[in-house]
Amino acid sequence: MTEMPALDLAALLASRICHDLISPVGAVINGLEVLDEDEDGEMREVALDLIRKSARSASARLQFARLAFGFAGSAGASVDLADAERVAKAYVGSDRAQLDWMVPPGYGPKDRVKLALTLVALSQQAIPRGGHIVLRSESAGLESLVITATGQPSRIPSGLAQLFAGEAEMPLDAHAAVGFYAGLLARSIGLTVTIDKDGDVVHFRAG
Repeated sequence: MTEMPALDLAALLASRICHDLISPVGAVINGLEVLDEDEDGEMREVALDLIRKSARSASARLQFARLAFGFAGSAGASVDLADAERVAKAYVGSDRAQLDWMVPPGYGPKDRVKLALTLVALSQQAIPRGGHIVLRSESAGLESLVITATGQPSRIPSGLAQLFAGEAEMPLDAHAAVGFYAGLLARSIGLTVTIDKDGDVVHFRAG
């Protein structure tokens, strides 16, 4: 089993979060520069629209990272699944995809919610041009999860199965860190994550 110092994994996840934020934050800056330099009414409205959309995207990505990788709601051992659904849908919606959250309402164990969110993020890599993601679980306890990602093209991201199994070659980069983290998280709660592909559909299973 591949091992990684906790500080190295934390640094890689931080790098991944920064990577996700660079684009929308940069777009906000560009929009502000247009407002400073151009007094044309039409261009100002375009700039304001860019700022609004980019600020929403940055906020969605931050809230997602806080819940999936951080200690959000750390006062308790469970997370309101309605909050998890809202965060996940905002995150996926900022990247040309749609998410259906098919989980009974209630409160889920924190680490299982983190795993669900992390797998949702990874499922986007399976449909790089966007598409439809469905997360299913039979109970609010998230004892098992099935996530399907449907799109054209669809793919199994290179090396992801090895990352889930904790058998990846070192060193890892920030892009691979999320898959490695998902595998660690799953094993810590007694689950195994697998991935397979059937036509245009990629299946992620945790159970």
